[in-house]
Amino acid sequence: MKVVTVSRHAHFNAAHRLHNPAWDDPTNKNIFGLCNNEYYHGHNYELIVSVTGSVDTETGYVMDMKILNDLIKTKVESRLDHKNLNLQVEEFKSLIPTAENISVVIYEWLRPHIPSNFKLKITLYETPRNFVEYSGEEA
Repeated sequence: MKVVTVSRHAHFNAAHRLHNPAWDDPTNKNIFGLCNNEYYHGHNYELIVSVTGSVDTETGYVMDMKILNDLIKTKVESRLDHKNLNLQVEEFKSLIPTAENISVVIYEWLRPHIPSNFKLKITLYETPRNFVEYSGEEA
């Protein structure tokens, strides 16, 4: 069987503050710079969700893109769009909402809904030049 990757592009807008409560203010400002603004700051995040698997011989699909689109809307966009990540998203009340951590959380929200025989990869652009990718690997 042929293995193909299908991807769905989505976006959300959210505010956050990069701040480690275990550190003092000068250390936070030194490490996180402008991203440590006590009044938060926002991004227009671009999200690409990629699913890799065998092409179904009956449908010609790896995965129905409408199903993938609906999963992204209900599991990701509805939870993150126009939110203050630090204050309104449970996962980030105890986890610094870096692009790296946001991508892992999105992966964890979507993984249970993607068939286990498919690979899942999250690509998250925080800015047009800064992006992260996460595929579930552990060190």
